[in-house]
Amino acid sequence: MKKIFQILLIVCGGLLMNSCYYDELQEKIIPELPVDPDDPDYVEIKFGADIQPIFTNSCIGCHNASRNPDLRTGFAYSALVPQYVTASNADASPLYIKLAGGHQNLATDKLTLIKTWINQGAKNN
Repeated sequence: MKKIFQILLIVCGGLLMNSCYYDELQEKIIPELPVDPDDPDYVEIKFGADIQPIFTNSCIGCHNASRNPDLRTGFAYSALVPQYVTASNADASPLYIKLAGGHQNLATDKLTLIKTWINQGAKNN
């Protein structure tokens, strides 16, 4: 009986030591589009044509008149800027931080558009 207890203790100790392994969290890498208008690859991201459709398709199910920020067409820009968006600084913008952190699991291309729009000055265009 003592031998079985020793074997069980060794097996449990081994399992315990190996079960405390954590994979490093893989940070989602969001590419950036050029923000300098003089860059030959520059493309202006427009709120109405590029950003609002993301909110309309992915967000207004929850973020409507009953939940802030209200991301419905006609309300989204004023609901976001300046409270949730720091113009020209996506990395400091609560909107981008939350979305890049996995909120609604937006596709990388959508996150890239949002990040670039913010870094281009978060214009209401």
